[in-house]
Amino acid sequence: MRQFNASFLKIIFAAITICLVTACSNDFELNDLDETIFVRHKDADMPAYIKGNASEKVFLITLHGGPGDMGLSFSGEAFNQIENQYGVVYFDQRGSGNSQGHYSEKDVSIDLMAEDVLALVKVMKRKFGNDSRFFLLGHSWGGALGTATLLKDQSNFKGWIGVDGAYSLARLYDQYKETFTSTANTQIELGNSVDFWKSVLELVSQVDPVINFDDNRELNKKAFKAEKALHDDGFIDFDDDGSEGVNTFFRYNFWTRGWNNIQIGGIIDDQGLFETLDFTNQLPEITIPTLFISGQYDMVVPVASAQIAFENIGSSSKKLLIFDRSGHSPMFSEPDLFAQEVLRFMDEHK
Repeated sequence: MRQFNASFLKIIFAAITICLVTACSNDFELNDLDETIFVRHKDADMPAYIKGNASEKVFLITLHGGPGDMGLSFSGEAFNQIENQYGVVYFDQRGSGNSQGHYSEKDVSIDLMAEDVLALVKVMKRKFGNDSRFFLLGHSWGGALGTATLLKDQSNFKGWIGVDGAYSLARLYDQYKETFTSTANTQIELGNSVDFWKSVLELVSQVDPVINFDDNRELNKKAFKAEKALHDDGFIDFDDDGSEGVNTFFRYNFWTRGWNNIQIGGIIDDQGLFETLDFTNQLPEITIPTLFISGQYDMVVPVASAQIAFENIGSSSKKLLIFDRSGHSPMFSEPDLFAQEVLRFMDEHK
């Protein structure tokens, strides 16, 4: 009888030890996550790269630009700092990055892509528990997708962070013309890149007064060149040394990413979203805490986009920050300030 009790106690002790070791192991993993999960939803398999410190089960889900960019395009000093405190989910949207699936026009819409984001939340809860908490961050095109997601269901999120987001694609056309004209006149007066800015004014004078796809595309292309000129003339900082970009490059299949980019971009263009999509009148329906961040010299999605969104968002807790030394990507131009403000927002509302 004593021998049975001793054996039984040994078994109990071993079981308790295993449980404790497993618990400690899980805690450690949550403190230093670096794994990939896949979301399967309506004929698409979409990877989500989960990194950082999720010991509090607080996650920041990121929505990249494009459409057709990649989740890990956010990688750099700013998000390294955010990962030190919270879990970050870098999501390859349907038809982007390493995602797989059917991408004909009938298979893709912003409505379906918003459902994909909500499906990601369900997978995350299944993996990390229903007590997990989520923030949503969208950059550029991700601003439009994030808005569409929240209009479907905002109850899953503690807060919304829009970074140079395109909340009204249809209004970008006039915003380009206004921003290009005012910026060009200022830069010419200062004597900076005069020939280039004269070409900007010439383009603005030639485009159709009414939005059309071809002119909109030309303005978009010019916007990126305009930011390069502003950077070269000392108005936009860019502190990232490119090392993270090299590491990110090797995380992706070049051919898959390239094919996806061509496919999804073409589909969205064919749907005419850049001429018609406008969430302005629906923004009052979004009531969760909101932080808008925009670069003062953003030529790709001008500051007016964030200002209009800030005025119309329905949240009683909202903030608009304009970064003085940034263009379209403040997370790279002013990484320390970006991380500080995002972390401050998450700390307040988690």
